[in-house]
Amino acid sequence: MINFLKTEYNFINPKIKKLVGYDIVNYKVETDSENYILKVYPNKKEEIDLANAENEILLHLQKQQNNRFPKPIKNQDNKFITTFKENNTEKTVRLLTYLEGEFLGETEHSARLFKSFGKFLAEIDLQLQNCRNYVIEARTLKWDLQYFLMNEKYLKDISNPSDRKIAAHFFQKYKENVIPVLPTLRKQIIHDDANEWNTLVQNNRISGIIDFGDLCYTQLINELAIALAYSLLGKKEPVKWAVHIVLEYHKVLPLENKEIDILYWLIAARLCTTVCNSAYERIQRPENSYIQISEKPAWELLKIWAAINPIFVRNEFRKAAGFEIQKTKEIETVKKKRLKSISSIFSISYKKPIYMESAAFQYMFDKYGNSYLDAYNNIPHVGHSHPRVVEAGQKQMAKLNTNTRYLYDWLNSYSANLLNYFPKPLNKVFMVNSGSAASDLALRLARNFTNKSKIAVLEYGYHGNMKSTIEISHYKFSGKGGKGTSKNVMCLPIPDSYRGEFRDEKAGLSYAKSAVQQINNSDENIAAFIAEPIVGCAGQVPLAKGYLNDVYTAVRNQGGICISDEVQTGFGRLGDVFWGFEKHKVIPDIVILGKPMGNGHPIGAVITTDKIASAFNNGMEFFSSFGGNPVSCAIGQAVLDVIEEEHLQQNAKNVGDYYIQKLNELQLKYECIGDVRGSGLFIGFEFVKNRLTLEPDTELAQKVKNELRNNLILVDTDGPYNSVIKLKPPLCFTKENVDKVIRAIDSILQI
Repeated sequence: MINFLKTEYNFINPKIKKLVGYDIVNYKVETDSENYILKVYPNKKEEIDLANAENEILLHLQKQQNNRFPKPIKNQDNKFITTFKENNTEKTVRLLTYLEGEFLGETEHSARLFKSFGKFLAEIDLQLQNCRNYVIEARTLKWDLQYFLMNEKYLKDISNPSDRKIAAHFFQKYKENVIPVLPTLRKQIIHDDANEWNTLVQNNRISGIIDFGDLCYTQLINELAIALAYSLLGKKEPVKWAVHIVLEYHKVLPLENKEIDILYWLIAARLCTTVCNSAYERIQRPENSYIQISEKPAWELLKIWAAINPIFVRNEFRKAAGFEIQKTKEIETVKKKRLKSISSIFSISYKKPIYMESAAFQYMFDKYGNSYLDAYNNIPHVGHSHPRVVEAGQKQMAKLNTNTRYLYDWLNSYSANLLNYFPKPLNKVFMVNSGSAASDLALRLARNFTNKSKIAVLEYGYHGNMKSTIEISHYKFSGKGGKGTSKNVMCLPIPDSYRGEFRDEKAGLSYAKSAVQQINNSDENIAAFIAEPIVGCAGQVPLAKGYLNDVYTAVRNQGGICISDEVQTGFGRLGDVFWGFEKHKVIPDIVILGKPMGNGHPIGAVITTDKIASAFNNGMEFFSSFGGNPVSCAIGQAVLDVIEEEHLQQNAKNVGDYYIQKLNELQLKYECIGDVRGSGLFIGFEFVKNRLTLEPDTELAQKVKNELRNNLILVDTDGPYNSVIKLKPPLCFTKENVDKVIRAIDSILQI
């Protein structure tokens, strides 16, 4: 190499140091008078063409600024490109001047520095505005954000499924929000890689930029998006930093509204390009550490980015550019419009309702740019808008959606896979489209099989919104507007070891003894006993240990059957077990499923035995128009897959145990917290005025709920006195999320 440099460039005894890089081999060459960068390429026509094209762009830039960009250096033959042989292999070489300065990635950041970055980028793009090069314009580069989807194939290489879902989410959102707009955006040649290791700093200002190897002809806004993606790495409040760059860029090269409006998604796309290629390179070239240099901070920023409301980012960028912020309708206006066509019987959460726009994982985003931590919404079981679930529904909806009168594979495969989660006696599935429909069908199955009518239920139980299910829901029939217990219902006291009659370690057995006596004294035999393993509307009250076994036995001794309502407790939410009945070491005859089964898509099911199902086959057809349709089955299977792949049952266990530990610590600190209870991510904690009398403190519970809402954390209250805060978040909830909730509660209770 030294001889080559002497022959071609007349360098005498230069110092040569190999630098880290991606595809191209780079050397720093030090001479007595100046330093240079030597770039070595494979001797291929396309590489030579691109090297020449890059030189043309650099020479064009030298016309106005000759100290901010590398300058191509000619060899002794007055040429910019040189070829030589190394180990019998022909190589192509370019020599460039070496720019001094610190890298942006290793210098201390400031608002002034970021403003200079925005100005610097805009000035480059202004210089390149009328520059044309057909070699560059013909490039199809996976690092060019207009070709972002070329990287989607690398999703499979991301080993952590919880990380993979975030990247997959942003691929879906790119298709939704960016693809439709791309054809309308300004295009030109841009640098395309203003990352923290290509950007140089001197005197707290951006002084230069290197590595023009990713030059491409693309949407102008991609330049800014890429620079923002890398400059925001390591920032806990990235938007506050980003506005400095946007502001100064816009002053020099005015942005358009539609460009600003997709910046949020483009920044995410560049971060996803980084992590996807890092994952791929780790498999292909594990020794190459350069491509992975930004991987960890990119993942950290992606997780922060996914929790930020896209509307907030759009509005902050618009303000920085001096554009008008789109006006959003006032809450009261939206509420009044709702009441014109929707009955007021449909309740609204919080004193100040929330006008929602979108959601992702454990976060919900309102129309005003706020991001809420969803700490209680148990319907999006694996997370709001989970990309695996969304994709399953989209694909199948575009292919086939019909009813069970036709044969199709989804019904067979999903039903079989679902049954794999149940003990052997439970081997038949009836698909419906809601938990309420499942409860209604369970009652029909029970009454048909036993030829009896009476149903034993628990206090505060809730099993659906149909006439038949309201009749067996104490929460409804004994509440406002309820008609009381019907002749077909026996209501048993809830086995509550905190507020109930029995509170010692043997409370479950004592409650069971009382319940068995009530069942045996019934004037007619019981057709079925139905209960939730943790009674949600009672205030997240777990059934006392030992209760179910004895009650199940008593009901079966009368020829009745036992029903477990797993609508809220199933699919791994309780952590220790997949189904709530497993915690009590019993096997029901019928299991009711709903809500989390489809992650918000309307699907429900009844699981029962072959014997009970066969008895129902009495000549009258059972049919549900939407139950078991291919789209619902595809979505249901995706939910099961995500639970397994992301180990969400184990996460519910780990995070739930941590949650209860932290709540117990608060309970020691505050006398007003009377009880903490639950399992996994199905938790309740109750406010009382006095721990001895257990007088409920409804007012405090409502205050905490609404103050948490003001702190952008969503919870709700439950229980007969509405004095229990219920916590049933999506199963992707993290310990960091728990800490945020605990800090907020602690702060509220200190006042």
